[in-house]
Amino acid sequence: MEEYQNICLVGDAKSCLSNVPDGIVQTVCTSPPYWGLRDYGAEGQLGLEETPEEYVDRMVDIFREVKRVLRDDGTLWLNLGDSYSSAGSGLKPKNLVGIPWRVAFALQDDGWILRSDIIWSKPNPMPSSVSDRPTTAHEYVFLLSKSPKYFYDGDAIKTKAEPKTYKGPIYKIPARAMNKNKLSGNMDPSSSGYTSPSKANKRSVWTVINGGFPGAHFACWPPDLVKPMILAGSKVGDLVLDPFMGSGTTAMVAQDLGRYWLGCEINPEFLKIQKERTAQMAWII
Repeated sequence: MEEYQNICLVGDAKSCLSNVPDGIVQTVCTSPPYWGLRDYGAEGQLGLEETPEEYVDRMVDIFREVKRVLRDDGTLWLNLGDSYSSAGSGLKPKNLVGIPWRVAFALQDDGWILRSDIIWSKPNPMPSSVSDRPTTAHEYVFLLSKSPKYFYDGDAIKTKAEPKTYKGPIYKIPARAMNKNKLSGNMDPSSSGYTSPSKANKRSVWTVINGGFPGAHFACWPPDLVKPMILAGSKVGDLVLDPFMGSGTTAMVAQDLGRYWLGCEINPEFLKIQKERTAQMAWII
């Protein structure tokens, strides 16, 4: 396993992963190229398929290989944005294609367990001149697992909860039953109130500012979006995979949190950017 720690494999994700041993990755955090939005300048790249169906089929094929290298108790965090149809796509023009959910359902049909849909809410969405629909200010992050039981550290990503005290009785509970009924939080006998816990379970809407990285000629997903995925999906010393490494955000965050990382990237021009953001040990080409 050590030979796959802190390296980027250069080539398309499926081919690169075919040489990786089974079950060595604890969690996968990735944002693949979206369908029909951007040309990354690499032959055979994902996202330039003529139809949504071709894109979805290819995604399923790639993530079969991802599932093989994932531990049985591992998780996949998959970020996908949507796009609108154009001529030749098989849909009437101006249709919202629904790519994220098409992929999620296809992965589900292929054996993945779809555990959560997370809304990435963007306070600073891309400027838009559209006048006949709302401006898009969100993307999806899907949490999928390989098995019904999987590693998930919910405590590591709990959020602060504002303490609230509710005056007066909440429920009418007979005195004899008080010892049998335990309420969460802290009871204050002097005020007969209930104080909410100081920590709350992470919600399914994550508000994270969209940002870039100097030197990258495209929008990078922000470290603050990746951090809770890695904290919840892995432990210190585990291996984190990003099969679409790009500028190396996943690697940078994993490294900062004491995890090892493994990446795949089809365009070798991104290696320089990755090197600037990580203490990368080696590249395999």
